[in-house]
Amino acid sequence: MTIEKLSDIEFGEELPVFDPDTGIPNITRFCEAAGWMGARFTDHEAAKKEGLPGALVPGIMSQGFLAAMIHRWAPNADIRNIDTVFRAPLLADQPAHINGVVTDIDEDTGEVEIDLTVTNDAGETRVFGTARAIIQA
Repeated sequence: MTIEKLSDIEFGEELPVFDPDTGIPNITRFCEAAGWMGARFTDHEAAKKEGLPGALVPGIMSQGFLAAMIHRWAPNADIRNIDTVFRAPLLADQPAHINGVVTDIDEDTGEVEIDLTVTNDAGETRVFGTARAIIQA
């Protein structure tokens, strides 16, 4: 369900799962736009030579995925902040699943708190965090 107004939201509500595009071509487009071209993000073998398990999804791109998930759920949300903890690398070309749950609703200010997690197919949490967004009454 798409959220249009604050009264559409329930405490404990789970946001629809979002599976972002973690493919190298998408990461390359992001890195080109951000001016962050580096082999650790765009080439698995080069990343391994740096001691990494493979090419990585840039952390700021992961945060962008979190924002995209919120906007898919509530297109008019005004995201105030997203606080993240990177527990383990999110690898390029591997499926990622973003889950969110509403953990607080302030009816006076319209602020909604959402706990977010990014997991892989093995169910391992790679990134987690909390977002705060204003949803119009």
